[in-house]
Amino acid sequence: MKISFDSLKPVYIQIAEAIEDDIISGKLAEGSAAYSQLIIARELSVNPATAAKGINMLVSKGVLEKQRGASMVVADGALECLLKERREKGFRELISTLVSEAKKIGLSEDDILDEIKNHFDGYESR
Repeated sequence: MKISFDSLKPVYIQIAEAIEDDIISGKLAEGSAAYSQLIIARELSVNPATAAKGINMLVSKGVLEKQRGASMVVADGALECLLKERREKGFRELISTLVSEAKKIGLSEDDILDEIKNHFDGYESR
């Protein structure tokens, strides 16, 4: 897990997004133990309250849950929840920004689609 103290994005949000990324990538599976706030705080050299704030964001979204007598675990359905959220919010915002910028510099829809296809094809070969 990496965070940037130079980012305008608050550290607790970066922590939550890093945990989300680990769930999406399969590094953290549904039902498995999640990172504890103390381990996050120690590894990232942040206040435990900051780590807890990031974790609690995910608890409120239903991505992490506290199991009685155990640590935080990745909730059942967390992966689908995160994928849906990123499709509906993040990806659409990214596309909106892309189209806006493309129009500013005079690119056509075909130009945008060609560029996306070129990058997509290049990504698959990596």
